[in-house]
Amino acid sequence: MPKFTKKTNNPMKFFIDTANLDQIKEAQDLGVLDGVTTNPSLMAKEGIKGQNNILKHYVDICNITTGDVSAEVIATDFDGMVKEGEILADLHERIVVKIPMIKDGIKAIKYFSDKGIRTNCTLVFSAGQALLAAKAGATYVSPFVGRLDDVSTDGIRLIEEIRVIYDNYAYETQILAASVRHPMHIIQCAQIGADVITAPLSAIMSLLNHPLTDKGLAQFLEDAKK
Repeated sequence: MPKFTKKTNNPMKFFIDTANLDQIKEAQDLGVLDGVTTNPSLMAKEGIKGQNNILKHYVDICNITTGDVSAEVIATDFDGMVKEGEILADLHERIVVKIPMIKDGIKAIKYFSDKGIRTNCTLVFSAGQALLAAKAGATYVSPFVGRLDDVSTDGIRLIEEIRVIYDNYAYETQILAASVRHPMHIIQCAQIGADVITAPLSAIMSLLNHPLTDKGLAQFLEDAKK
């Protein structure tokens, strides 16, 4: 059982990890959505191709949700990330520029931080990487829980390590647990003190389900007929 370490009055945020507008709207209508994360792979999955169409799609997402929307750069060099990131940030006030955890990525995060542009440092797999991202001024850091589990490494343990480090030094960077696959990932991230989880709609909706709830409701309805 993970130990709860985070002490805050701020509620945990739920982001949906998709570029599907219908799923985003469904999550928004549920009343628990706090934001959206996307990436080029998710855009391609929805058949969104070409820069102009991708940029328009980001704006469409921002017009559905009331929370932050992470939009990822494709470039891997400093100048390219800065150029793409500034274009993305100009699209909408809710856009957060998603930057990969690489050397030039850290430089870009520092650049954007100094400019007041919010960032999400993605593809984080170690506490050291998360520390660098916080030092550079990232708004969010995205450790990939599920992908670590896939290689027999404890993804939830990484969330705990980052939580302790950030709390030790009062870093304001928010821990955004990514690659969340199922409802127990969500519960464990909440127990350990992640600021945000991003997950498919199916994982979020699975939190609704319990066989005893179904059984109890069926009994209530049966009794009501009597």
